[in-house]
Amino acid sequence: MQPIRYLTAQLRTFADENHYLFSLNDLRSLFPSLEHNACKALLARSVRSGLLMRVCQGVYLYPFVSYPKGLVLFHTAAKFRPQHFNYLSLETVLSDVGIISQMPTHWITVMSSGRSSVVRCGDFGTIEYIHTKKKPANLIGQLQYDSRCRLWRASPSLALRDLQTTKRNTDLVDWEVAREFIQQTGQ
Repeated sequence: MQPIRYLTAQLRTFADENHYLFSLNDLRSLFPSLEHNACKALLARSVRSGLLMRVCQGVYLYPFVSYPKGLVLFHTAAKFRPQHFNYLSLETVLSDVGIISQMPTHWITVMSSGRSSVVRCGDFGTIEYIHTKKKPANLIGQLQYDSRCRLWRASPSLALRDLQTTKRNTDLVDWEVAREFIQQTGQ
């Protein structure tokens, strides 16, 4: 069977609303005998034909299943750096709880054990990874797994500390709301 037909059949069989994003390694595993460059050429053809959408470098979306469009950026962040410790923090968390009133749309901030970088994901938005040396064991009780986003999420107090530690702009922080929120929730 031709590789493109085989890929199409595999995606039709296995993709669903929970499994609609695929890393380069996920897709390469379907073609163990195909050389790296040949696999990349196959994926490029798949994108050109509309079988796959390239979200960002190394992450592809199968558009023929129902998927949570508002969560693609979060799911991509989880898929993009699976070998690193990552958690939502900074402006993303603070905006979600109302401590920061303005947050760029289609932009998420993720603390990561990997290097700092900005990953552009086309129409889906941008993921900003900020390097941290913090270890998961030292953050017990300050992180909660967000199954909807498929990422760990910092508590608001940790997100505020991360904001200060990374020397990011704190002008948008409503400190009165922050103190109230932390007192009320204990987070």
